[in-house]
Amino acid sequence: MKPDDARCATVFLPSTRPFILALGILLAAGCSSDAPQDARISPSSPGTSSAKPRIALVMKSLANEFFATMAEGAKQHQQTHAGDYELIVNGIKDERDLSRQVALMDEMIAQGVNAIVIAPADSKALVSACKRAQEAGIVVVNIDNKLDAQVLADQGTKVPFVGPDNRAGARKVAEYLATRLKKGDQVGLLEGIRTAFNGQQRKLGFEDAMQSAGISIAASQTAQWEMDQANRIAAAMLGEHPQIKALLSCNDSMALGALAAVKSAGRSGEVFVVGFDNITAIQSAIKDGSVLATADQHADQLAVYGIELALKMLRHEAPAADTTTPVDLITAETLNH
Repeated sequence: MKPDDARCATVFLPSTRPFILALGILLAAGCSSDAPQDARISPSSPGTSSAKPRIALVMKSLANEFFATMAEGAKQHQQTHAGDYELIVNGIKDERDLSRQVALMDEMIAQGVNAIVIAPADSKALVSACKRAQEAGIVVVNIDNKLDAQVLADQGTKVPFVGPDNRAGARKVAEYLATRLKKGDQVGLLEGIRTAFNGQQRKLGFEDAMQSAGISIAASQTAQWEMDQANRIAAAMLGEHPQIKALLSCNDSMALGALAAVKSAGRSGEVFVVGFDNITAIQSAIKDGSVLATADQHADQLAVYGIELALKMLRHEAPAADTTTPVDLITAETLNH
């Protein structure tokens, strides 16, 4: 007998059977309606087909508009497909809070969800947590920031990745920037977290385009995806390298920090700023000409792509295979089109 069902049980004694039977019927009628919702899916048996699967979305910082948009897109998808699955949305306070994201993974494992769709804050640190989930019988899908291939191999596990080609997306942005510069110009680069695969790939994409155009990167430093750090670092770059003609940022939060530094230095219109993510504030800045370009990896659909793969895997309709999603160049021309 489950502890939660103890109050719904009836013991039948020979001398009182008619009375107890009637009482048991009355009690049973009122016992099921207020049972815990999660009791419909046993924590010890993820993937059970007797109820709607529960899918957990574990993201990075919800303070970042990109991930707030991702969460909202996932919620809208679930509402449209309410009969197909239940959704649990989780996020961390900032993108460096790795221990909290690991704890969230363990909480979802303990709750016995059927699938976890994760945008890992770190490409290496979250591999073990993903493996623990798989060992518990939970389907795991990796979105946004790809888990490190070598760490996955070392731990003997595979996790399908659903997301854009970040290197190609960054290259598109930087190639567009290069049309506004000339060979021999210098630029600065604001990196994301250096252990994050998407940050590494965006940096490489920026470098690819600058090298092809004959433009040198005078300074490259991580601002940890954060606006305030980017503001301070960009200000220092502009002071140390006054010849810099552009600042390439690996996400839009850092691009906004770089833009503030350019304005504070009195160099608006002289130093181009580009980013990656296409958040609302960057769209406004692109329209008014203060930011040149960004890349759109469709935040509102990125978690949805992962959820849809997880559902197909739960139904055994699709293999655990990587899926490349769209990433598009965003400029004033595309926004006004």
